[in-house]
Amino acid sequence: MFGQIDPPHRLLMGPGPVNVHPRVLRAMAADMLGQFDPEMTGYMNQTMALYRHVFMTENRWTFLVDGTARAGIEAALVSLVEPGARLLVLRAGRFGLLLSEIAGRIGADIRTLDIPWGAVATRGQIEAAIVEHQPQVFAAIHGDTSTTMAQPLDGVGDICRRHGVLSYVDATATLGGMAVATDAWGVDVVTGGLQKCMGGPPGSAPITISDRAAAHIMARRHVEAGIRTAGSRDGARPRIGSNYFDLAMVMDYWSEQRLNHHTEATSMLYAAREAARIMVEEGLEARFARHRAAGAAMGAGLRAMGLTLYGQDAHRMTNVTGVHIPEGIDGEVVRTRMRAEFEIEIGTAFGPLAGKIWRIGAMGYNAMKHKVLITLAALEASLRAEGFSLPQGNAVDAARASYEAAS
Repeated sequence: MFGQIDPPHRLLMGPGPVNVHPRVLRAMAADMLGQFDPEMTGYMNQTMALYRHVFMTENRWTFLVDGTARAGIEAALVSLVEPGARLLVLRAGRFGLLLSEIAGRIGADIRTLDIPWGAVATRGQIEAAIVEHQPQVFAAIHGDTSTTMAQPLDGVGDICRRHGVLSYVDATATLGGMAVATDAWGVDVVTGGLQKCMGGPPGSAPITISDRAAAHIMARRHVEAGIRTAGSRDGARPRIGSNYFDLAMVMDYWSEQRLNHHTEATSMLYAAREAARIMVEEGLEARFARHRAAGAAMGAGLRAMGLTLYGQDAHRMTNVTGVHIPEGIDGEVVRTRMRAEFEIEIGTAFGPLAGKIWRIGAMGYNAMKHKVLITLAALEASLRAEGFSLPQGNAVDAARASYEAAS
């Protein structure tokens, strides 16, 4: 017999997932309800209202896709991009590459705007690529944790609308920690996840959809044979190529019709609802300021150790910091030491950055002063144990000073 699950209590200071807020864990322990129980549908409506605040939008179609953040990404792409239609993907890291990977599987005609890892695209580059390729959909990552850079999106929605292009943004890594200004950006579809700045567990993907994008998706609507009625009407455009990720059917389920599509992941809905409640209670600006302060303190502490941050300060995500592994130091040995001796996890890297940088997060429930200071102290001790010479105590002092300057 296997024993009862009893995981170590680790401080997760990598690029995600992070430690879950205790209120979210308690919410998940609440009892089940039937999916059409008035209490349950009431919670669904409340969740929609809460996530309009989180996404900074008035969009009616703001709800949850059941599954991890990637479920939201795939649902958005398969429901927006018709087979053979042209998709322009902004790629500046691993997760931009993921968008084209998913799009290739749904038969899209993929065009790319490739930017070096660690850089961001300008509005001029984006518009030039849209003019050149004339896509049906433009897709981008807001914060790519593989590079720890945040892509500026002001004005991007206007560019897309001016050229008759639908826009999609993956905000998995920034939702709840940086401003995801859906309406101000003018972006049509944005998806996120719970496991990073929202302070929840992986398993639910919040999504918001503009009326413009909703009309496009509903034009691809197909009602399942088993739930069709005499009044059911399909859309005139090609049917969405996935059943589970068919946003038209999921929208019918979240609408007043409550047309059955799947059994809602009840405990995950409770988690998503509570994570959003916590954010709204804290206040969006206060929450963004908390993440900015944690990220600035982390960066100050790392620099005080004599380490070099990766990427551009002007476009750095507030919640994940990339830092070069010192020459002669085995990054995995340091990560193992931090986990074994301090119960702290920091992140490794992907692709061309594998073995070259660590990615250290401070987000959601972990974007707290004491957790930043503890992480820096543990990293300093682990580096010293591996023979790296650095000034003792400077990292914590610099991070404390950064917090004082921000207060």
